[in-house]
Amino acid sequence: MSALVPYFLSFVVSCFAALPAAAEQGDYSAWQTFLNLFSAPKADNKVTADQRTGPYPLLANPAGFSSFAPTNYYAWQTVKLAPETGAVCGNGSTYKFFVNRVPNTSNTIIYLEGGGACWDYASCTGASGIRGARNPNGIPDDYMSLMNPGASLVSPFVFRLHPWTATKSQNWNMIYVPYCTGDIYSGDRVALYTDPAGQNSPLVWHHNGLRNMRAVLSWLKDNLQRPAQLLTTGCSAGGAGSLTNYAHIRRDMAPSKGFLIDDSGPVYSAPAGGDPAQYPSIPLQTHIRNVWGLNSGPLPYMQSELGSYGLNLNDLGTVYPALSARWSGDRMGQTHFWQDLNYSSYSYERWYEDIYNDPDQASREAKIHARWGIDTNRLKTKLEGLSNFGGYFPQYRAVNESHCTSIIEFANSDIQERNLQLDDFVNNILNGSGAVLDASESTPAADYAKPFNLLYWTLDQLL
Repeated sequence: MSALVPYFLSFVVSCFAALPAAAEQGDYSAWQTFLNLFSAPKADNKVTADQRTGPYPLLANPAGFSSFAPTNYYAWQTVKLAPETGAVCGNGSTYKFFVNRVPNTSNTIIYLEGGGACWDYASCTGASGIRGARNPNGIPDDYMSLMNPGASLVSPFVFRLHPWTATKSQNWNMIYVPYCTGDIYSGDRVALYTDPAGQNSPLVWHHNGLRNMRAVLSWLKDNLQRPAQLLTTGCSAGGAGSLTNYAHIRRDMAPSKGFLIDDSGPVYSAPAGGDPAQYPSIPLQTHIRNVWGLNSGPLPYMQSELGSYGLNLNDLGTVYPALSARWSGDRMGQTHFWQDLNYSSYSYERWYEDIYNDPDQASREAKIHARWGIDTNRLKTKLEGLSNFGGYFPQYRAVNESHCTSIIEFANSDIQERNLQLDDFVNNILNGSGAVLDASESTPAADYAKPFNLLYWTLDQLL
């Protein structure tokens, strides 16, 4: 027993070292933190009987289905969700998410993983040459190990000991929500996709993103303390999912202060019956409304929370002002690159004949960027009119097709003409007051002039 004392003392010292220099709302005292090492704070915002019923209820995970050690701090723990919760991956396998708890605060980040989208046999099976969705074969138990840095080290938001970038969520409880349904965490439909080549059996695919999110929230409410501060974020599909799920995450988790950062998952205006030349996202949104079952359940459910605040289901871009009005005391932000070639390709590449039939790569990319510019300009203008929902739009970063401003590190997601870094935008949201920062870069020339970055080049080879 005495041999364990040095290790125990080292652990206690490390816990106290993690305490911020100045306590924030949600932080425990040093004495309470010490007590939490032996008896973790109990859930104080449990699911009520009323929340177990109705559309998209918060269903309980059966006792014993998943193990969780409340005092196993600073370690990623796997939480498995039983089918009774409504949760399932796209291929029908068990849905899992991951919790990394701390003893010194109730403050929490919910990070939604990125990873594309799918809406047919090729994209949902991950066929070669087709942009598809992440984790078509489900989520392994050791997903957050260092052997999978694309999850465990993906962003400074969920990388506690990041060597270059500091943000206050690194001291918070971390909830990592993996992506395995191809529907930006928003779908509710079991689809049957036929192999166009006729070589394989039809694919049964569960676009189950919304029910997965409900099951995650149910577990969090039943097992962890109510967060005083809550940041909901993610990049790409995770950014879009953060946006589309925020109203219900915010309502059910009931933090004292709420924050939203949608990184590179914009939901653009695409009004029904509109002209695709003016609203380039119309073809994509028209298709996914059907194949993901959005019109039959998820969108009416969102409207139940946001309809009286201006959400118009015929124009999903109205989610921004609706969230701004519904949660007027929260601070929110949208960020992505003008030169994004990933989410923008999903948005237009397979929907416009002049793009997919163009044999010249440079010409195809120029047409994608042109449509992305139309959509982004409209969104930028819309956000400039919202005091608590800001927009931050740098031009280019030489990694991951200029996609996701907050992955790897915050560096080089800068707006040089205004001497702004992504840190400025993030800190303005999390720590600021008054109107949320709006900033946009007018030209990529300064970004193109930056020296060669070996780290970015290496990561691009691995992606």
